[in-house]
Amino acid sequence: MKGIILAGGTGTRLYPITEGISKQLMPIYDKPMIFYPLSVLMLAGIQDILVITTPMDQPAFQNLLKDGSQFGIHISYVVQPSPDGLAQAFILGEDFIGKDCCAMVLGDNIFYGGGFEKALKRATKRAEEGDATIFGMQVRDPERFGIMEIGESESGTYVISVEEKPKKPKSNYAITGLYFYPPGVSKKAKKIRPSERGELEITTLNDMYLKEGILKAEKFDEGFTWFDTGTFDSQLDAANMVKSVEANKDMVVCCPEQIAYRNGWLTKEELAKRAELLKKNSYGAYLQSLLDEESEV
Repeated sequence: MKGIILAGGTGTRLYPITEGISKQLMPIYDKPMIFYPLSVLMLAGIQDILVITTPMDQPAFQNLLKDGSQFGIHISYVVQPSPDGLAQAFILGEDFIGKDCCAMVLGDNIFYGGGFEKALKRATKRAEEGDATIFGMQVRDPERFGIMEIGESESGTYVISVEEKPKKPKSNYAITGLYFYPPGVSKKAKKIRPSERGELEITTLNDMYLKEGILKAEKFDEGFTWFDTGTFDSQLDAANMVKSVEANKDMVVCCPEQIAYRNGWLTKEELAKRAELLKKNSYGAYLQSLLDEESEV
């Protein structure tokens, strides 16, 4: 299984801030925004990850994430010359994906809640068996999102239809920025024609899988948190959520180093080196606490 983080785009909704920095490099409380989608792929057990950026922003991402070895993973990079739709990521990443399954997460999406890792594992298993999976969350304003109309059966949630920002939504389940696909997704993406917006729509790609009867769904229940952090308010809301959870639970939310260490991708020595680098703040103290807890056992 390969993973893609789509971190391109111009971020115009966040001007003037994003006139000088990619929004995915902006802080959400105690870590860069891109750490959150990175942690999603790592929770799914994915170690080979492609980061797609704008030409201007790529050096900054490379400076932050490097080759990924500090997280026990391998990160490579591809430039998105212009933001021509989410499905374009699978064309840009065709060589990277090869014959593997692929998961993609948008670089400005944050997911947090119970049962998430199990849902990721189910989606991974489906992709390996030939099915695609999309993830839905109930929202107040479904006309602003890609929407999935769903039904329930004894075997679980199934998809009836998908629509891109409909004027009269058939459902209030927004399709979040997380997608799992079986081998061959790049070939399908190449068949997509630009929409009226001039983009290669991810909804069109999902509809291809739906028409073949191989599009499945996971829906997030009440209590789960999903943010599309593309506005000032959503970034502040996300930061406040992270701060609150971390203060109440004495932990770091969506921590790549913790996931890597738990998965056996980092040794004690490698985690200690990272903790030493970050020792002047609570993030580094948390990494050190992981080592201290183990030594006390």
